[in-house]
Amino acid sequence: MIKAAVLGSPIVHSLSPLLHELAYRELGISGEYSKIEVRSGELATFLTSLDASWTGFSLTMPLKEEIINCVAEVSPLSKKIRSANTLYRNTGDWQATTTDVSGFIHSLQSHSVKCEGNVLIIGAGATARAAAAACDGWSSQITIMARSSRGADEILKSADAAEMNFVSWGDEESIQAAQLIISTTPEGATDSLFQVFPTKPESVFFDVLYKPWPTQALLTWRENGGYVIDGLDLLIHQAISQVEIFTASPIDRSSMAQLMRKAALEALSSST
Repeated sequence: MIKAAVLGSPIVHSLSPLLHELAYRELGISGEYSKIEVRSGELATFLTSLDASWTGFSLTMPLKEEIINCVAEVSPLSKKIRSANTLYRNTGDWQATTTDVSGFIHSLQSHSVKCEGNVLIIGAGATARAAAAACDGWSSQITIMARSSRGADEILKSADAAEMNFVSWGDEESIQAAQLIISTTPEGATDSLFQVFPTKPESVFFDVLYKPWPTQALLTWRENGGYVIDGLDLLIHQAISQVEIFTASPIDRSSMAQLMRKAALEALSSST
């Protein structure tokens, strides 16, 4: 039996239990998936309290960086981006890895969007590092737009092949030049950028947020005629990869993503 949970704070509105338990039912696997409030600084103590019945955990903020120093086994990709969203047992020991990078890749592929040309990433935190790693090797140019230089050194380590540069917040030229824009900032952070959004965008705007859904930034881009990808895609595809790890079962990703999206949209609609 699968026994898993999502850890983080705040966690009350997480859609992860809905998505994971839907997947277990579709796969015909017995399992339960809960949500557990674990605040910053509490993760190491929490892990020492666990018994052998637990299969794995999904990690959300503020634990994605904290977990790196809490377990001995960390995947090379998680070390590279200094972030992990998945914890599972590997021969009895806990191993941390990330499905955020593959989540970005599968999300873009599901929309037939390629990371070619110039990619603009808004933000410089853990999610931005995952986005940079996902686009590395596909795009030759990754531009980072952040309010401060904090985190610049770490995000530089997330991409090996692409040339990476930094621009000031609201740099209109960078927004206009990008073929793909990925916003990784919290709710409301991009509101100040609306005035420099192109009136007829030809590029793709990917907003990783899914609550509120849709975000005002995504709505503005779409109303201007641009193509958009919302945060539900990232949430769903990283969850599918986690289910594959927890259950060791192959999954028809396209079909599962459709089922998960339908369930997530229904849940978001009922909560408004």
